[in-house]
Amino acid sequence: MPGLSKTKSSFYRRLYVAHLIEQGVASVPMLMEATGMPRRTAQDTIASLAELDIECVFTKDEGERHNIGRYQIRDWGAIDPRWVAQHAEGLKKALGYL
Repeated sequence: MPGLSKTKSSFYRRLYVAHLIEQGVASVPMLMEATGMPRRTAQDTIASLAELDIECVFTKDEGERHNIGRYQIRDWGAIDPRWVAQHAEGLKKALGYL
C-alpha cells in the first residue's frame, strides 16, 4: 500500500506492535529485530499505545537488574485484537516490515 499517510502509518504501526507484543515479541530489542524500526521508534510506539486506549504494561523479570523484562497488553480498549491478528500480515506489508 504505497503512499500511506502519516496518520494511517502511525495507526497501523501501533496496531502491529500491539499484535507483536501479544504474540510474545515483547521487548524493544525483539520489536526492533522483527520490524527493523529504530529503538526510539519502537519505544515511542509502545508509549503511544495508550492514545488508542490499549493498556500496555512493562513487567520486570524477577531477579534481573536494570529494565530487563517484557511488555504485556492488558486491555485492547475499543480495538478488536482478532481483527488485528487476521490483518497482521497486511499491516506488516503496508508498513514495509518484510
